[in-house]
Amino acid sequence: MSSDFIEAMGWALDEARAAGSADEIPVGAVVLDPAGAVLAVGRNERASAHDPTAHAEVLALRRAGAALGDWQLGGCTLVVTLEPCTMCAGAAVLSRVQRLVFGAWDPKAGAVGSLWDVVRDRRLNHRPEVFAGVRGEECANVLLQFFARHR
Repeated sequence: MSSDFIEAMGWALDEARAAGSADEIPVGAVVLDPAGAVLAVGRNERASAHDPTAHAEVLALRRAGAALGDWQLGGCTLVVTLEPCTMCAGAAVLSRVQRLVFGAWDPKAGAVGSLWDVVRDRRLNHRPEVFAGVRGEECANVLLQFFARHR
């Protein structure tokens, strides 16, 4: 099933690279509608927006909700280049996305299996299906190259 998301991860990588070019940490996200079409995109905008919540996933989820006219994104898929943090994993759960697809693992702040596993917590009322590591090496390299230039 993860092969179904290779192209969508390419779109998220485009957003990540655009974020990096804007001197933002290069993370990109895409929300696919139930048919697999792009509903919304997002990239990190924390520095430019002066907003600590302007993570790629949060922005993509907000835009998807606006496009659908509904906060519930049932049937939708969130595709993101980096394992979501606790805030973004929580947003994925609360938005009711059906699937969460990510590329690179985040051993320092990941909340989809690395440090925490928010999306699979049985105490929550929704648990999206997870596909990890899609184009993971490519996603990790975008981040590694960015940080190498900024050190």
